[in-house]
Amino acid sequence: MRWTDNHCHLPADLDEARAVVDEARSVGVERLVDVGTDVDSSKAAAERAAALEGVWATAGVHPHDAVTGLDGLDEVLRSPGVVAVGECGLDYHYDHSPRPAQRDAFAAQVALAHEHGLPLVIHTREAWDDTFAILDEVGVPEWTVMHCFTGGPDEAEASLGRGALLSFSGIVTFKTADDLRDAAASCPLDRLMIETDSPYLAPVPHRGRTNRPALLVHVGQGVAAAKGVSVEAVAAATWANAERFYGLAP
Repeated sequence: MRWTDNHCHLPADLDEARAVVDEARSVGVERLVDVGTDVDSSKAAAERAAALEGVWATAGVHPHDAVTGLDGLDEVLRSPGVVAVGECGLDYHYDHSPRPAQRDAFAAQVALAHEHGLPLVIHTREAWDDTFAILDEVGVPEWTVMHCFTGGPDEAEASLGRGALLSFSGIVTFKTADDLRDAAASCPLDRLMIETDSPYLAPVPHRGRTNRPALLVHVGQGVAAAKGVSVEAVAAATWANAERFYGLAP
């Protein structure tokens, strides 16, 4: 089986990042998308993508960092190896940036995805209504994913109805995540991807430890169990979906 970790955060140190990538590749995780969360980390992700085989980058400003602004992001989005805008969106759980600043930064990045013809990677937490409202106002990019999807069947239906894909993380393996598993069960195989969001959200049986892309198979197993399909089917579908979504080399 071949796997794509469509959303992770590699170590800043290049040697450490290379070790993480090599470990992942040894267990079949052959492609990784290294995600930026502000302009500086996006630049660094682009540099790692240029240096590491099988690694691509995204460039965006996370809602936590919305107050830092988007200056310089447009330039990073033009870097080789950058395959998406994000992660960006709204996070009303922590409110590390004021909500109006979050909404402005999100809307601006949706517009950048349109301008650059790039996919959009969305982070939304406890902010579904405003997330959908901004997407409806600015327009949903052709390729959009709800990263680390945490909603239930209703939010899944609303996202899929707008043309978005759903990306499931290790949360799908957590004992209390029944609504999320119901959402995974309802999501067509050709509309889902999987991720580690490492170093966060390690899946069961590694919960509570530092997450790594090498643990992606546990996410795949969790999604397969929720959908009642084989792990091989999830691997094949998510490999093809990530390739199509990000325009990755076959």
